[in-house]
Amino acid sequence: MRLAGKHRRGIPRLQSFLAALLLAAAGALGACTGPGPAAPSALALQQPLLPSAPPTVYPSELPNFTQLGLASWYGRDFHRKTTASGERYDMRDLTAAHRSLPLNTVVRVTNLNNNRSVVVRINDRGPFARGRVIDVSRGAAEVLGMTKAGVVPVRVEVFDADQSKNLAQYMGP
Repeated sequence: MRLAGKHRRGIPRLQSFLAALLLAAAGALGACTGPGPAAPSALALQQPLLPSAPPTVYPSELPNFTQLGLASWYGRDFHRKTTASGERYDMRDLTAAHRSLPLNTVVRVTNLNNNRSVVVRINDRGPFARGRVIDVSRGAAEVLGMTKAGVVPVRVEVFDADQSKNLAQYMGP
């Protein structure tokens, strides 16, 4: 059978396409002849992978208590007087008075006017002025930058991670 000129030119293209297809199929089959999967008994003998150490658990950085309000500070008039915790008040210490938080709770107080923070320990009860949520010592007031203003808006936060870590440093040996 003789093909017309137009169709005769398509035969070499078809032959090269079929040859390429045949080579690709042979390559794919050749890849399948490699080693098969491991025998089930070999998998059963492997030891399970265990971590070398238990995972580290980090305490949450979210506070479990937050309070917004006004803070004031107290100093010389109460210096060396007995606090609700039974210790003597030292206006240079980083301590505070709060109405309801347990004594010896460690809190972070943030001055919302300048974003300065200090960590203090609750060792007294108060404040007794209406609208205030915490009274800080003069030492804490200096860190917060509020000695001249006297009263500033604050955020009081209690973090579980601070309780054991910071309480030891406040209580001493």
